[in-house]
Amino acid sequence: MKKILFFSTIFIGFVAASCKVDDPFVDRIAAPVLVIFEDPSGTKTSGLTTEPSITSLASTDATITVRLLELNKDGLLDYKVGIDSIPATAVPVTFKLRTGTKISDVTTDATGRSILKVSWKTLGIAAPVAGSSVSLSCSATYKDVSFTKYFRLTATK
Repeated sequence: MKKILFFSTIFIGFVAASCKVDDPFVDRIAAPVLVIFEDPSGTKTSGLTTEPSITSLASTDATITVRLLELNKDGLLDYKVGIDSIPATAVPVTFKLRTGTKISDVTTDATGRSILKVSWKTLGIAAPVAGSSVSLSCSATYKDVSFTKYFRLTATK
């Protein structure tokens, strides 16, 4: 009797462990590109943060620079080659407020950068001061895969 109980417990354990469980919270696919934001000073975000924060001067129009890079992983196992970053060129990028209001479409250049210059008033901040911030998103489609990256723009002196 002990043997039957032992083997049935092992069998139930194998059956339970072999079941595929879907993620109950978020159905995701990886973005086809690495999205990196750059400040006007050239400071880059890591691209890996959930919500990167960039800054722009409060005294002038806001400048948002986003760079899209495709990662070529063909040389991943060769330490002499590694992963290569290839600029994603001619990709239309849509900038929106988090409310869904579209700000503008900007196409990436030969270096994979798209630069948006927009007034703070268009972003919903009539008189920006240091510390004023707005939550935004940029969306695009690359190789038939749509993606969106959220970020925050903060005014500086």
